[in-house]
Amino acid sequence: MGKNMSGGERAGQASPGGTSHTERVFRVQSAFVELGGPSHGPGELAAATGLDDSAVHRILQSGVYQGTFIRVSRGQYQLGGEAARLGIQALAHGSLGNAGHTVLEELRTASADGLVFLYMLAPFGGAQRQCIDMVVGDSDLVELGMTPRDVLSVTRSLRTGASGRAILAYLSESIQAQVLAEPVPKEAGPGVYTDHDELLASLGEVRDQGFALGQQECTAGWNSCAVPVMWDDTIMGAVLVLKPAAVMPRAPLHLIEATKSAAAALSRMASGPWPSTLQQV
Repeated sequence: MGKNMSGGERAGQASPGGTSHTERVFRVQSAFVELGGPSHGPGELAAATGLDDSAVHRILQSGVYQGTFIRVSRGQYQLGGEAARLGIQALAHGSLGNAGHTVLEELRTASADGLVFLYMLAPFGGAQRQCIDMVVGDSDLVELGMTPRDVLSVTRSLRTGASGRAILAYLSESIQAQVLAEPVPKEAGPGVYTDHDELLASLGEVRDQGFALGQQECTAGWNSCAVPVMWDDTIMGAVLVLKPAAVMPRAPLHLIEATKSAAAALSRMASGPWPSTLQQV
């Protein structure tokens, strides 16, 4: 007589091998990010995750129905929009309600009234970013010298601005290549990177330092500091502080540290306890 499955295994808990169904699904999702490239087959994903081909095939078939994966051709799959939506929802609407906005407010105070923005990878429209929250006091787009049209063009591109580069630095090489192939928005500021090699070098600096500094990249007269927001090892967005270049010719260390502290708090939003205040700097 065959061995009966335990109640824990039926509920999706750890099997005798020590790997739950949930963990296996997460491994497959993470493999898409780690491997890069446009699409992957079950065999390639199985090798990257350490799972057997049949298990990966079942996960992919179930994920196609749920929208987590997309079948692009026979035996080839991509991550679907549902995976991105879940990640964005987890960070943008964490279990602690307005805690994320509170962190942005604290960063504005720590930065001596800098303009603070939270950008996330856009769920639609390719590799772009979108602003999902901000703390700017009484400031408006006119003060930034920008129109709503500029916001939709300049600040959505990942190749312009400290927040764009802070996100782009942690995306796969194939996505970076796609972004670099895009034209530089004509409305970008005088400090925007126009040389591909210089832009790629700046992405390496972002990964080494953990932050990006912008010198009038998106808008003339405004400098910035941005730090990536991560979910586990996956890039989800960036928190940005913007100040007039005349006031901040270069971001001081205390502002960089405050921005890093805010980004770390936002990165913990989906999985850990929320700090009561930002790191004191």
